[in-house]
Amino acid sequence: MTADDRFGCNRLATLPGPLRLDGGVLLSPVEIAYETYGTLAADGGNAILVCHALTGDQHVASAHPRTGKPGWWTRLIGPGKPIDPARDFVICSNVIGSCMGSSGPASVNPATGRPWGMRFPVITIRDMVRAQAMLLDHLGVARLKAVVGGSMGGMQALSWAATFPDRVAAAVVIASTARHSAQNIAFHEVGRQAIMADPKWNGGDYYGGEPPAAGLAVARMAAHITYLSEAGLTEKFGRRLQAREAKSFGFDADFQVESYLRHQGLSFVDRFDANSYLYITRALDYFDLAEEHGGLLANAFRGGTTRFCLVSFDTDWLYPTLESRNIVQALNAAGAPVSFVELTSPYGHDAFLLDAPEMNRVVDGFLRGGR
Repeated sequence: MTADDRFGCNRLATLPGPLRLDGGVLLSPVEIAYETYGTLAADGGNAILVCHALTGDQHVASAHPRTGKPGWWTRLIGPGKPIDPARDFVICSNVIGSCMGSSGPASVNPATGRPWGMRFPVITIRDMVRAQAMLLDHLGVARLKAVVGGSMGGMQALSWAATFPDRVAAAVVIASTARHSAQNIAFHEVGRQAIMADPKWNGGDYYGGEPPAAGLAVARMAAHITYLSEAGLTEKFGRRLQAREAKSFGFDADFQVESYLRHQGLSFVDRFDANSYLYITRALDYFDLAEEHGGLLANAFRGGTTRFCLVSFDTDWLYPTLESRNIVQALNAAGAPVSFVELTSPYGHDAFLLDAPEMNRVVDGFLRGGR
């Protein structure tokens, strides 16, 4: 590793593949955009893979190139924090199917010279993990000290332990689940239909023209509600009006919460691709780790040596604590070492991305316990 690798070096790896996808398609080549922080130890024993959530990216601890905002997990990663580049070699890659440099619907299909669009093959969480494994091979990382992720990142962490048990010493799974529920799928379908109903979606062939911004904004608004808690929304907004003394008796954003959701939707379309939203939500909906292992979740973890740490939040209704407890029960049945804690937070599902000192203490203690 060079000196530049110590500080959020943004890179693109073009790997020859082929990558065999769960859908039966061979993807080649495979492009993976990633960042690294720190230096890989001579014995390779300090590598930590951080996995991002649905709309996340590889810019986990450095500024986003489009928005200029700080990395999305700087509360957890940095000097003196649970994951410290002075000690750990941190890798974060953009999942395949996404839109920040990795192979996805917006990237160029080498067979046509044009963006893939909806001709890009449907992917799964396990496909994302297999692509990450190819990247680690490219980087010379044989075994991970830990794989860490929240939400969809937690699904990847579980899938890593199930798919490559010999390559993962520890897995930290935060605010996540081992399968998508009917309710989860229902919310995603509303978002997908909003995108596909936008005339500018044009069957997914909008590159070079105007994207389906209105549909994507509505999809983001619907999803964002699931990331928050009712108590958090009430505390932050209540029924307060937005910049007015009385109701307009029209359909402008009368309430602060309406204005907030519209802002979330509009700001999202500036940094995310609508087709990628379709593909990644479909990957989430297909995720069912038990189904991949004969219908019994414990089978996913039998025979492995990975240590697990699970964290849930009491106000998370997207992936409630019951989902984490189900995973813990399966790990216990498989004889896998596991630590579990439910934390209190008013922020709902998004708590893992916000100020959560208790979460940091749990993760720090768990990672140090494996040294």
